[in-house]
Amino acid sequence: MIFRRFSARFLPDFSSSFNLSRNFRSDAALEAIANALEEKVPNLVLYNYPSFSGAFSALFAHLYHSRLRIPCLILPFSSVVPFSVEDLYLERFERCYLLDFVVPKEFASTISRKSACEIICFDHRKSAFSRIGLTKEDKKRFKINVDIEKSSSKAVYKYFSSKLTYQRSSEGESLSLLDVEDESRVESVLEYIEDIDLRRWRLPDIKSFSFGLKDLRSRINCITNPYMYEQLLRISSADLIAYGNSYFSSRLINAKKLLKLNKAFKIRLGRGFYGECLGMRADGNHELSDELGKLLSLQSAASGLRPIGAVTFMQRNNLKMCLRSTDDVTDTSEVAKAYGGGGTSCSSSFIIRMDEYNQWIANNPA
Repeated sequence: MIFRRFSARFLPDFSSSFNLSRNFRSDAALEAIANALEEKVPNLVLYNYPSFSGAFSALFAHLYHSRLRIPCLILPFSSVVPFSVEDLYLERFERCYLLDFVVPKEFASTISRKSACEIICFDHRKSAFSRIGLTKEDKKRFKINVDIEKSSSKAVYKYFSSKLTYQRSSEGESLSLLDVEDESRVESVLEYIEDIDLRRWRLPDIKSFSFGLKDLRSRINCITNPYMYEQLLRISSADLIAYGNSYFSSRLINAKKLLKLNKAFKIRLGRGFYGECLGMRADGNHELSDELGKLLSLQSAASGLRPIGAVTFMQRNNLKMCLRSTDDVTDTSEVAKAYGGGGTSCSSSFIIRMDEYNQWIANNPA
């Protein structure tokens, strides 16, 4: 069967665990293709994995075809273990959707020679057009939808919603992609996903949302998780933000406790060339470097030093220094880049030699 619907009472909680495989060109996937061909399924949908934009796009494709009772096969597509053109038998499908990715040039040219299947692609990356080369003949069957100002999931949502607007149910009723109780919740999630996809990071609590979302990444493979669509519909941006906030709050508490136990000391950045700030060693607690650095940045500014916090720890036999700033003007990356590292103005890091580090902390008690 191509579509399966599940009662909510059979849905597992998000906290339940799945033993999920990352294999895409698997026996199960190839068998699904074979079954779809045997049943003369007209539409194939491939979505980018492990992308949430891809997964939500797959959800909208699923809902659209389900509403109209049109058979459709949906599979995750990974560039790590990709399907070949020969696996997909595109000449026997009427239409193939590529959601949140475009195929490589070689793939596209092979499709052109072997298939009359209509290919509809959605992507939001600037590099999308450079990854696919189409001849004039190809463009008749390839429909490339690339909008760098809109995430793929929002574009696909609008696409299938618009298509469904002109359709009627068997009873003559108008159809919609989402139920009323789901619409605002899903659209809120799409706004946050777009903020991440387009690297804007502007929405309130976007960092907490991103953390909460990552915890669900292993569950967006529809081959190994038959409950994926129902779970995606239940995702709430408010719940993910609350989960992320709780996590970061606990980290901040742990960082404050650690800072009390380990006295901060003065760091002469670049032997003093870049000024002075407060720092500490965090060997064994490097996972708290971001929180520790920001706390030290505030303390450093209050002490009349540069508003930078320097957290140093051993990492794979190397001494690593992380710089953080809570000041909009201060640029920590100027120090990091001078020593072979990098980052942003408020967050950067680099590897420092032990003898050099000793010069930075010598004769400078806090």
